[in-house]
Amino acid sequence: MHVVFVDMETGNELLVTVSHDVAGLLAACQGESVTFPVGAYKYDAHSLDYYEDEGVYKQELVVYLKRQQT
Repeated sequence: MHVVFVDMETGNELLVTVSHDVAGLLAACQGESVTFPVGAYKYDAHSLDYYEDEGVYKQELVVYLKRQQT
């Protein structure tokens, strides 16, 4: 499944990836922090979105994160 990490403040996509262990990935995101090259973030929310791609319905997990204060 496609997984998109989004900065809640800016709406920018931090990372787009594919995972076959969505439950494990989501559990890990809800931990202490998620670190990207652009900074550390804290889990805020997630949603499961559906979209059509060339006549095929697909699903995508969107994980919303807030930048941690330094």
